[in-house]
Amino acid sequence: MQRTKIRERSLSDRIFGTVVLMLSILIFIIIAYPLWFVVIASISNSNLVNLGAVTFWPKDIRFYGYEMIMKDTRIWTGYLNTIIYTAAGTALNMAVTMPAAYALSRPDFRQRDRIMLYFVFTMFFSGGMVPLYMTVSSLGLTNTRAILIIIGALNVYNLIIARTFIQSSIPNDLYEAASLDGCSHIRYFISVVLPLSKAVISVLTLYYAVIHWNDFFNALLFNSKEAYAPLQIVLRRILLLNEAFSGGSGAEGGYVQSSADQIKFAVIIVSTVPILCVYPFIQKYFEKGVMIGAVKG
Repeated sequence: MQRTKIRERSLSDRIFGTVVLMLSILIFIIIAYPLWFVVIASISNSNLVNLGAVTFWPKDIRFYGYEMIMKDTRIWTGYLNTIIYTAAGTALNMAVTMPAAYALSRPDFRQRDRIMLYFVFTMFFSGGMVPLYMTVSSLGLTNTRAILIIIGALNVYNLIIARTFIQSSIPNDLYEAASLDGCSHIRYFISVVLPLSKAVISVLTLYYAVIHWNDFFNALLFNSKEAYAPLQIVLRRILLLNEAFSGGSGAEGGYVQSSADQIKFAVIIVSTVPILCVYPFIQKYFEKGVMIGAVKG
């Protein structure tokens, strides 16, 4: 009788595992195929792509799109600007988020709940676009690199994740033991909290970096100088406004219209590869940081 139950349970477990595996493979294909299609379309003849002849493998391989990207200076200027905004902005974000999360996680900070309420309030209500632009303009930050770095210096959602992580993962006994040895809050934060928060720091760094890398609205709103335009603004001009490449071979210095789609697909690949390359290095921290920060507390 018991053996029969074990066999039935084992059979049900195998069936469940098979179903989960098949669903996982299906979801992977649904997610991976569009990415793969962009890759093969970027090196295929645009006419064949538009006719639907390109499905799983590239046809009539040509690298015209990548050649045009290599020649166009706007792409590389946008790349440099985006790297500056992403690196400096993410560093500023973490420099603001982690100390704020630590302060708001301290049980001896009596006003922490009230201050946290003020932060959460901004997630639901804001002054609006026009007052924000007037404020930035009055500070003389429009058409500067600084505004694209300091705008959104703190993300409240990420602050909540970091605060919850510190509260649930770092026991207060550590601070009590450190304070007996004369350790101040600053020393405790630098020497104890930060080393024990590698998981959440890695996750939040990726979150902030992706936000800065993909940000185009703030640049569109606060910046009109082409020299300060990030990569996403350049991509917008190419993909949506269909602007020609400055180094192209078209009638007016633009690209050949028959290769327009190939260029657009190539631009998408060039703009997304760098941020995708970052993920494997912090993958081991990603699941732990997300689960602890989002589930507990």
